[in-house]
Amino acid sequence: MLLQSIRPNIVQSIRAYRPEDLQTAANAAGQHFLYTNLSAAKNKQEVLDIIARDFLFPDHFGKNLDALYDCITDMVHKSGPQPGFVVVLELIPGGNVDRETREQLLDAFRDAADFWGERKIPFRVFYSIAVSGKESAGNWDKAEVAQNDPNVKPVKVSKNAPAPMIMNLPPMSSVFDTAALLAAA
Repeated sequence: MLLQSIRPNIVQSIRAYRPEDLQTAANAAGQHFLYTNLSAAKNKQEVLDIIARDFLFPDHFGKNLDALYDCITDMVHKSGPQPGFVVVLELIPGGNVDRETREQLLDAFRDAADFWGERKIPFRVFYSIAVSGKESAGNWDKAEVAQNDPNVKPVKVSKNAPAPMIMNLPPMSSVFDTAALLAAA
């Protein structure tokens, strides 16, 4: 089984893993599978908006990194026993300009992996970083400014670079749908 060869609480590059295989493994292990493709995000707020939409966060989600952490830890933990999680964050906006913001996003997931690890619940996160086109515009918080700045040079992309993957996955578990979780408790 794929998940048996991967540490139970880790945040790592997706590398050789395919999201479809991770989903199959999560389903076989009875764990929640959460997938989001962030290629359309141009700034930090859009990244958080897409994650909130795709992970079915509650309407009161504060759309900041602290609220993200709370949604993937305390809120779910309080709703009852959890079987484990496999999370895929695909095409996080890249570029070297705003590496710190990207690392802060991944740190929120690393902290969540530690949180779940302390409770002996697997929480595996796989991510990829976009490195082509508008996705690499750089600074998430200043993406609109960068597009109009003549000093910002576009990133050249190899013609052999893979196109963003569009997945047709079946609906995922609604682990963050608190109304459903509380009703089931």
